Amino acid sequence: MSTKKIIFISVGILVLAVVITSFIFLTEPTAQSEGASKEMAMLVQVTRAEAGNFSPTLVATGTVEPVNDVIISARVGGEVIRRATGFVPGGAVKKGEILLQIDPADYRNNLELRRSELLQAQTELAVEMGRQEVAQQDLELVGGQTLTEEEKSLVLRQPQLNAVKARIKAAQASVAQAQLDLSRTTIRAPFDAQIITQNVTTGSQVAVGDDLGRLVGTHTYRVILSLPVSRLQWLRFPDAEEDTGSPVRIRNSSAWPQGVYRTGYLNSKVGALDNQTRQARILVEVPDPLAKDTASGPELIIGTFVEAQVQANEIENVVRLNRDHLRNNNTVWVMQDGKLNILEVEVLLTDHQYAYISKGLTGGESIVTTNLSTVAEGIALRTETDSVEQEASEATEDQ
Repeated sequence: MSTKKIIFISVGILVLAVVITSFIFLTEPTAQSEGASKEMAMLVQVTRAEAGNFSPTLVATGTVEPVNDVIISARVGGEVIRRATGFVPGGAVKKGEILLQIDPADYRNNLELRRSELLQAQTELAVEMGRQEVAQQDLELVGGQTLTEEEKSLVLRQPQLNAVKARIKAAQASVAQAQLDLSRTTIRAPFDAQIITQNVTTGSQVAVGDDLGRLVGTHTYRVILSLPVSRLQWLRFPDAEEDTGSPVRIRNSSAWPQGVYRTGYLNSKVGALDNQTRQARILVEVPDPLAKDTASGPELIIGTFVEAQVQANEIENVVRLNRDHLRNNNTVWVMQDGKLNILEVEVLLTDHQYAYISKGLTGGESIVTTNLSTVAEGIALRTETDSVEQEASEATEDQ
């Protein structure tokens, strides 16, 4: 094929391509503008900030412990001849109730022996007093002007009298000790108590110092809580024995139904921080822990891990805000005139649910609760209410 022919064919193909391309561009549909474009504001949810006086609730955890907890030990030895029916694990006893009786026979005999020794010493004293009178008469007959005071004391048998009086005192002390030992053969409950352990029974041989059992008082239990030291200023502790501290709700969430709790009261502060957490420890007392009064609530069990809600003192003139709505660096997102306003606030206190703000908010502000992907001062915001109102307005204009 000749060169001219090749050139002619190439030019023809190029012209055809230009024509086809021009046709495509000329016949392409054009987008029609049907309305003005708008920049949509970010849809958010808001809540109103509450202003007023509030009583925060501080949440802590602790373990139930008895206030009175004693190990009953034997003060004298012997055989146990009697055990109270209530002296078993879980049993309840009253103050002064007999728990155990150690055989008292040997101690009764010893008491009688000591009493006889005392009677003998008292007899010796009577005899010696008679001798004292005779010695005094003899001294008056012979005249004692030439005798020294020491010699007169010897003539009047003063050393012998002192010795008899000393024996009487020793005998009286022996009688008192024997009576005490005899009384110790009867072991009584020191207070209203529940039996935790029982280590002896009828027929057991016990010696001085043996562990007979463990008793805990049933009048009051306590819960030891740990809180940051900075929160102690918001709590009220009793000033006197008749007074009560801040009320506390005790919850055992693993065993009690929802809404069931026991009520206790702050009693005192432990005078040392916890070695591991470096937090302050406070004591909460719970009366009637075994719920003998059915209105008290469920029974408390020693060793149970519980949650405590401590009612703090009332805080005046603050704004209360859900703590989830408090942002980084103590800032709050506020919707104002359809725009985002980032405010710095001063937080006075936080509890398990709320933050209490003393500066930065006055109350009534629209707090943005939605987490925003883009956070910048002044960005446009809208709520569901705004959207509904805007749609209604547009529908009216179209009509």
